[in-house]
Amino acid sequence: MNDNGRLPDDARLGVVALNARDLQGLVAFYADTLGMALLQEEEQGVLLGAGERPLLRLVHRPNGPARLPRSSGLYHFAILLPSRRDLAETLWRLAGRHVEFQGFSDHLVSEAIYLADPEGNGIELYRDRPRAEWPYRGDALQMATLPLDTDDLLAEADGPAEALAGGTTIGHVHLHVGDLARAEAFYRSVIGFDLVLRYGPSAAFLSAGGYHHHLGLNVWAGRDVPSPPDDSPGLRWYELLLPDEAALTGLLERARAAGLSPESDGEAYFLPEPAGARIRVTVQTPA
Repeated sequence: MNDNGRLPDDARLGVVALNARDLQGLVAFYADTLGMALLQEEEQGVLLGAGERPLLRLVHRPNGPARLPRSSGLYHFAILLPSRRDLAETLWRLAGRHVEFQGFSDHLVSEAIYLADPEGNGIELYRDRPRAEWPYRGDALQMATLPLDTDDLLAEADGPAEALAGGTTIGHVHLHVGDLARAEAFYRSVIGFDLVLRYGPSAAFLSAGGYHHHLGLNVWAGRDVPSPPDDSPGLRWYELLLPDEAALTGLLERARAAGLSPESDGEAYFLPEPAGARIRVTVQTPA
């Protein structure tokens, strides 16, 4: 564990789990449209990924309550592709399948495509620029939301992607919260993320190891909005992968000191988090 309670630099995100009302419909979208591989069929859902790397677990909840029109929870989860060419060829694939895009942005540190799945879960597909190209003002990382030159991006492609590229990972998750200060304090003091930057009083971005962000928090759905009901469509949990047992022990000690009671399934620990979902924390040595 780091002496100052921060996450290790090589902490990263793993699988994202979503509740699915129409399991087969979502499997068709993520596998046939987006190009994920179906890795495993499970008793209550499926596991999908890129190559052999798991990225997304869909948990079948056909009788779950309807999604609230305004609540905390998932804003989007972000799929990080290995290269600009991979992003371009994925864009070509999606355009050929007549996906409705929600936006295209140049964030200075990355280039991103936004869309949603059939149940309204937000998705970002992006590629990072090399860290040496990330802009700083003094010690402060600079990010922005500028128009993306999609013609220039597509010029990188040789054709539509046959599948989601091997080496693809979950880069970050971005959450709606009801109280930004409380959520930021939890993720800094309990989980151990570093604050990277704030967008005024409405959003904050946090990470480990100097990354631009592993976690986004915002109050754009409204302040003091309720948490979503259990089993409603949306985020069930997301995974935080730690490099060793010492890091896990330190995080669990901070959680218990904050009055939380981590639950174990024998393989990982689950912690409640301010958006109304859970964090699945486990040890996995970086590949």
